[in-house]
Amino acid sequence: MQVHNLSKNNSILNHFLAQIRDVNVQKDSLRFRKNMQRIGEIMAYEISKSLSYAPVAVTTPLGIKNTTAIQTPIVICSILRAGLILHDGLLSSFDDAENGFISAYRHHYNNDDAFDIQVDYKAVPSLNDKILILADPMLATGLSLVAVFKKLLENELPKEIHIAVVIAAPEGIAYVQQQLPDNCHLWIADTDSHLNDKKYIVPGLGDAGDLAYGVKL
Repeated sequence: MQVHNLSKNNSILNHFLAQIRDVNVQKDSLRFRKNMQRIGEIMAYEISKSLSYAPVAVTTPLGIKNTTAIQTPIVICSILRAGLILHDGLLSSFDDAENGFISAYRHHYNNDDAFDIQVDYKAVPSLNDKILILADPMLATGLSLVAVFKKLLENELPKEIHIAVVIAAPEGIAYVQQQLPDNCHLWIADTDSHLNDKKYIVPGLGDAGDLAYGVKL
């Protein structure tokens, strides 16, 4: 797996990352969602640099311009519900992409810190011979990402696979590197130091889904 850490170089991306982490800024859910969308747009731009392009001739009012366009159809698939905010940013750049949605959540079966991953819902177009961009803001343990990946690819074979993550823990990065194919690309806006004993990212930002859409039951 190829890992791309976008925070290594200073850019406006780091400015938006700082704001979504700030507990004072987080009180404004509209601003949180907007900044997540902006991060998605920046990540889409960075991903676009690695894609394959084909020559095209465009007719302008004054002549013909030879340029290039993305060669392979794209499917953006987000992990519900937090993935929706990142999905919007990716889609605003890849605006002709197809869209897919899949659920994954931590099931605390003993009402304690132990959990397994439940994948209950999938609404995804065909991925065969297409570029799959899988969006999930937080990569903690990596268990949900791997579970979703395996569900999506049960009977599908994408041409390229790109995973877009806003904040990742080293433990999650290591796990997906072990579990996913070498030809996958993992795009990370920023990395944090570790997981705590509840398997949450530290310093992280909290629950991205709750911050965007309100606290769930």
